[in-house]
Amino acid sequence: MAYQLLDGKGTAQSIKDELKEKVAQIKAEGGKVPHLAAVLVGNDGASQTYVNAKVKACEQIGFGSTLIHLSEETSEAEVLATVQKLNDDPEIDGFIVQVPLPKQIDEQKVVEAILPNKDVDGFHPVNLGKMLLGLPTLLPATPKGMMLLLERNGIETSGKHCVVIGRSNTVGTPISVLMSRNGNPGNATVTLCHSRTKNLAEITKQADILIVAIGKEGFVSADMVKEGATVIDVGIHRVPSDQTKSGFKLKGDVKFDEVAPKCEFITPVPGGVGPMTIASLLWNTYLTSQKLV
Repeated sequence: MAYQLLDGKGTAQSIKDELKEKVAQIKAEGGKVPHLAAVLVGNDGASQTYVNAKVKACEQIGFGSTLIHLSEETSEAEVLATVQKLNDDPEIDGFIVQVPLPKQIDEQKVVEAILPNKDVDGFHPVNLGKMLLGLPTLLPATPKGMMLLLERNGIETSGKHCVVIGRSNTVGTPISVLMSRNGNPGNATVTLCHSRTKNLAEITKQADILIVAIGKEGFVSADMVKEGATVIDVGIHRVPSDQTKSGFKLKGDVKFDEVAPKCEFITPVPGGVGPMTIASLLWNTYLTSQKLV
């Protein structure tokens, strides 16, 4: 069957255009422009790419942005002191601490040190708790991005069987909650699968909507997907390639070339979930800057 690409890049651009208009209006009314800060610890290549993309996106829409780059050897105490400074700075509306962090730093401790109303990644236990209860909050950026992608592309989720592969606290578990909640998108019947799930392919073949966030390149093959499914691929992996100038290619958790022909809708990698995560981060920053959550 002919599949349609779920264009995260295009959808994210439309969200950024809306935010750009909102910023212009704030400026015209003499209000405070939203300001996003990012903390990068160390020199992880992928993390640097992500953070640079976030800073660039801020510039595109007129947000203020601050990048704080700390060395690989930075202690946990220094990172926590940086977090406290950003918590206390009235100019900063929201900020992220890019993960993964070097091994000497406890990621959970850092997340919990961020003020919930400045936690635009949506990882703080207070924000996750509010999400679970259906209260207004800063939703985790990647799951929120997926929900916006479904909503803005008119993908029907009500009454559908949604299978999620991966149970991380940042993607798999939150998206399983959001998809099952009473709303649009939402109202799906959700099965959450993970590394201990038996007969995984039997379950994924029942999915009307398959969300793959397992973190393993090419994990989902065509025999795991039913005809006419919508597939959302959260994975992103740098794979060596002799066909590109850079010497590598970005691939997802899904074997795109063999799975796509079975789908009604499928996200590309890159250009699918990634841009939507950044758009959600910007949206969260706008919400908290305007005291809307």
